[in-house]
Amino acid sequence: MTERNDDKLSRAARQLTTGISPERDLWPGIAEAIAAPKPRRWVPMFAQAAAVLLLVGASSAITYITVKDDSPPIVQVAPELIFEQASFGSRYNLGPGFQDARNALVAEFEVELERLSPETRAEIQMNLELIQQAISDINEALEEEPENALLQARLLRTYLDELEMLRRVGGLTRNVMRRNDI
Repeated sequence: MTERNDDKLSRAARQLTTGISPERDLWPGIAEAIAAPKPRRWVPMFAQAAAVLLLVGASSAITYITVKDDSPPIVQVAPELIFEQASFGSRYNLGPGFQDARNALVAEFEVELERLSPETRAEIQMNLELIQQAISDINEALEEEPENALLQARLLRTYLDELEMLRRVGGLTRNVMRRNDI
């Protein structure tokens, strides 16, 4: 700030009054407030507690009346359910859609397998033979226990593993980035 502004502010501050007297005498009202008994706090708390009890009681009564049903229970008759065995054992084969998808993947797999090095090819074929042996073993176990849900789930998972391996090897060179600008 500049000196000139300081002088104006100082002059304006000196013109202010230093004390303000009330328009009326406030002491009688203050004295009454001090002397008057304090209002009881228990009354509002009792009113709130009563309101809560009334609310809980009313909601419980409505719930009881709603839940209490004097009419006879409704009986629904389910139609006859047809259960088909989900076994993949010797009695059942996977559907034609699966077989078609598998055959297409095998054809692509064989083409790509020829492009790989002999070491990689041998390792992939060994892994595929392991999966196929697992499928055979699980099918044999399912012939003895066709109702075993765990074996059924394992067989399905093994078929999916076989498809995934065929898909990955079949698309191995197709997914490699080809760059001509290097």
